[in-house]
Amino acid sequence: MAYFTYDTSVIISRRVGLRDHASGFLWSGVVLMELTAAARDDAERKRHEQVFRRYREDNSLIIPNEDDWLLACRVLYWLTQSRKRRGKGKLKRLASGASQRMALDVLIAVSARRWRATVVTENWNDFKAIQRFCNTKIMKGSDFFGR
Repeated sequence: MAYFTYDTSVIISRRVGLRDHASGFLWSGVVLMELTAAARDDAERKRHEQVFRRYREDNSLIIPNEDDWLLACRVLYWLTQSRKRRGKGKLKRLASGASQRMALDVLIAVSARRWRATVVTENWNDFKAIQRFCNTKIMKGSDFFGR
């Protein structure tokens, strides 16, 4: 079976709900963490936690394991070295929060890779850069949804 998961950017921009998804859909625990952290209120937080538990119980929740964490460290290192080379030895300061968002995107990508799941994203440039170092399957949200 072909698996896929959504990056947080797809959930937010396309207003994808938490309910059941098509066959082959896997929730990313990292995405659910981001959504839970940004919940508007306690009721929304509880809905996210309920989805987390439901998908964990039926083994369709992608949780980064020890190897994913190690690969994520390497990918972040390689991305930094690539930025340094482009800056001729100097690292240009990133926008506030950019390194944290990239770290979460890398965790989504490397853990999805272990499941051989395609990451559907609106954040194409970042995931394309990540893909160079960990060969994760990615797809633009516009291609996935046909618009």
